[in-house]
Amino acid sequence: MTRWGITLPLPGVPLPAHRELVERLPELGYTDVWTAETSGTDAFSPLLLASQWSSRLRLGTAVVPVFTRGPGLLAMSTAALAECAPGLVALGIGASSPVVVEQWNATAHTQPFGRTRDTLRFLREALAGKTVSATYPTFTVDRFRLERPPAAPVPILLAALRPGMLRLAAAEADGAITNWLAPTDVPRIRAQIGDELELVAPVFTCVTEDAREARRIGRMLISSYLTAPAYRGFHDWLGRGEALAAMHRAWDTDDHWRAIAAVPDEVVDELIVHGGADECRARIRQYVDNGLSTPLIALLPTGGDPVEQVELLAPCRD
Repeated sequence: MTRWGITLPLPGVPLPAHRELVERLPELGYTDVWTAETSGTDAFSPLLLASQWSSRLRLGTAVVPVFTRGPGLLAMSTAALAECAPGLVALGIGASSPVVVEQWNATAHTQPFGRTRDTLRFLREALAGKTVSATYPTFTVDRFRLERPPAAPVPILLAALRPGMLRLAAAEADGAITNWLAPTDVPRIRAQIGDELELVAPVFTCVTEDAREARRIGRMLISSYLTAPAYRGFHDWLGRGEALAAMHRAWDTDDHWRAIAAVPDEVVDELIVHGGADECRARIRQYVDNGLSTPLIALLPTGGDPVEQVELLAPCRD
């Protein structure tokens, strides 16, 4: 089954002002609402609001960093959301990045693979209502037990880019969440995780027929994200190392404006969906046709009304 998600909050829209849209999302063909967590809203608050506005949407995090909350607090936050939306919560966790973890949250970003693996294993036990006393390779928990465990199982998805984490997701998680990929990249991810595992990914979407403006926005984002070590390695693995080499050389010398200018048009066009609404919907459909289970439309600010854009991109229009 293909699910259709929207990433909230929308750019420029206050959190309380999303109510009417969230109530209408199922009629528009959307099945899911997902959140991210960097320096805007936290991942859980928008979903708690959405749980009170609709009982028909799955609510997912894409993703919660495993370093910025203790294991117990992460379990409690998840259980609280699951109590508000029984059977409708999907927890996406991931290692995040040194910028988010160390520079913005004053926490060491060490052993990211191990910490993600160990948090997944802890959450399996804790969200099932078990008492957890365990020494994991990256942390120890002593006699933790949720007072209000979820009434229904909460699927856990792993943020995964390269083969190691993708294989961990396939072996131990309920799904994988990847990021910053083109439709043609999806089969390579599927080759690592198999055909059955749920695969979720944000699809960055610029609803504008001004290609120059869409590429300007795209270059800014690509140079900010894909210069991070994890994403740099991911796109080297996907085969974009040569296309992005000039961007990386400029970024490595702190010449960020030159790095932005060095992002090729063809890379922007691969990774950013842009054009009129019909063109954008067709492009998003290519992700699904290539094996993406759950596209999460992540609207980029174009100056247009984002609520109207959500309506124009609605799956019911296909």
